[in-house]
Amino acid sequence: MYIPHGGGPLPLLGDDGHQQLTSFPKGVVKAMTTPATILVISAHWEEGKTTITSGAKPPLIYDYYGFPSEAYQVEYQADGSPQFAETTFRLLQEAGIDAKLDSQRGFDHGVFVPLKIMFPDANIPCVQLSLASNLNPQYHIEIGKALATLRKENVLILGSGLSFHNMGAFMSITSAEPDANNEAFQQWLIETCTNESLPESKRRKRLIGWSNAPFARYCHPREEHLLPLHVCYGIASSAAKLVFYDEVMGKRACAFLW
Repeated sequence: MYIPHGGGPLPLLGDDGHQQLTSFPKGVVKAMTTPATILVISAHWEEGKTTITSGAKPPLIYDYYGFPSEAYQVEYQADGSPQFAETTFRLLQEAGIDAKLDSQRGFDHGVFVPLKIMFPDANIPCVQLSLASNLNPQYHIEIGKALATLRKENVLILGSGLSFHNMGAFMSITSAEPDANNEAFQQWLIETCTNESLPESKRRKRLIGWSNAPFARYCHPREEHLLPLHVCYGIASSAAKLVFYDEVMGKRACAFLW
C-alpha cells in the first residue's frame, strides 16, 4: 500500500488538517489479515546503496523540528527483524540491486507515524527500506520487482510518502482554496495506477516518466515523497485500488492498495 503520511507528527497530534488521513488506514487494516512482518519504504531515508534496517530494537528518529514537546515523546516500540532484513537484502542482491544492512539505523517518522495509527500495539516486527539517492523512478520499480516474492510471506509492504509534496504550496495563505494543478496531477496518478485496462507496459512507462504528467513538478519539486509508490508498483506490477482521495493539509492526496 502507498499512503500519505502527512506533515511530521501532526497526524498523531490531533491536527485538523489530518482528520481524514488518520481515519482511513484503520478501515483498511480491519479488512486485511494481520501481517507477520511490515516492510516500510519511507520518503525520509535516502542512501547511495539501498539500505535495510537490521537491528533487533530500532530506536525512533524524531526527524522533524518546531513541534510541541509531546511530538518528541511519541513511543512506538516495534521490534525489528534481523532475519527478515537478511531475506530482503538477499533478494535485492540476487536481482543485482546494490544493497546493504544497517543495524544502527532507527525508524523515522515516515515509519512510526503511520504505523502508530494503523497498528497502535506495536506488536508486529518492522523493517525499513531506504530510497536510493539517485531518485531514479525506473530503478525504484526494479527495487520493487526484486522484492515481489515477499507478497507470498504475509508481509505488509508500505510505501510511506505523500502524493502532493510542495511545501511552499502547503504553507501558502491560499492553501485551503481549490487547487486545479494539484487536482490535475492526482487525477493523472489515479488513472495511471488504477485503470485495469491499461497495459502494464504503458503503466510502467507512465510511472517512469511521471515528471511529464500535468503539473508534476508543481506537486513534487523533489520526488522523494512519490518514489515509495514506484517501489510498491514494482512489487505488484498490476493495477491498484484507490483507497483514499481526500485533503491533507488543504491539498488533495491519494493512497493505493494492491
